Amino acid sequence: MPQVINISILGCGWYGTALAKTLVNAGYHVKGSTTSPQKLEVLAAEGIEPYLVNFLPEDENYDAVFFNCDVLLIAIPPKSRSGEGANYIYKIRRMISLAKQQGIKNVIFIGSTGVYADLNKEVNENIAPQPNTEAGKLLLTAEDLFRAETSFKTTIIRFAGLIGPGRDPGRFFAGKKDIPNGNAPVNLIHLDDCIGLSMAIIDMQIYGYLFNACSPDHPARAAFYTQASINSGLEAPIFIPELKEWKIIRSINVEPILGYRFKRLL
Repeated sequence: MPQVINISILGCGWYGTALAKTLVNAGYHVKGSTTSPQKLEVLAAEGIEPYLVNFLPEDENYDAVFFNCDVLLIAIPPKSRSGEGANYIYKIRRMISLAKQQGIKNVIFIGSTGVYADLNKEVNENIAPQPNTEAGKLLLTAEDLFRAETSFKTTIIRFAGLIGPGRDPGRFFAGKKDIPNGNAPVNLIHLDDCIGLSMAIIDMQIYGYLFNACSPDHPARAAFYTQASINSGLEAPIFIPELKEWKIIRSINVEPILGYRFKRLL
């Protein structure tokens, strides 16, 4: 059982809710936020203290009590594909402002390995990202804003492609044909590792660090997704055996700092 530590998770989506449940089971007091009133009861049923939090410029809604915590974990994606990217940095600035107002000392920011463009090479935490997508640029800007803060320490976790319950990789390409870039390596992380890594950081109180969170397994897309489809009893996809743009995400900080080892992908 941990010492009494209050953790607020801003963004109880697929990963945030799963982490919150794990933290509650481990004895932490967890507040969780959602933008959906319908989800408040769902969070409460899991022992998570629920809050409705919204930082849209035209619809700001939050309870300052949510930000009364020892650790603030932020898991809010840019959602640039759905046209919400323009508000992302505004939201991040508001979260930083409230964290400072409430005297929060430790923040965990969930980013993405999407900050690395496909430049046909391996990258790790010591390589400066060169994002070439809107989402990647927004996430790197957010990282820089957190790094610039001196009133609290921020640990940044860059998640690779997310797989696990509800995100079965066997369904991603099942039955599709002529899928390009079949020989490109995959960069993925299972939900179990997302949670395991996050718990290690919180349990060990490791703040002020940067972690790439990606399985060390990097099979070709064709091999991985074909096997995943077969494992799920679905029609195998057909990839074009070619290698176009690619990258391999390496983590050089996770094992030496946290002593954590990733599970195998398949």
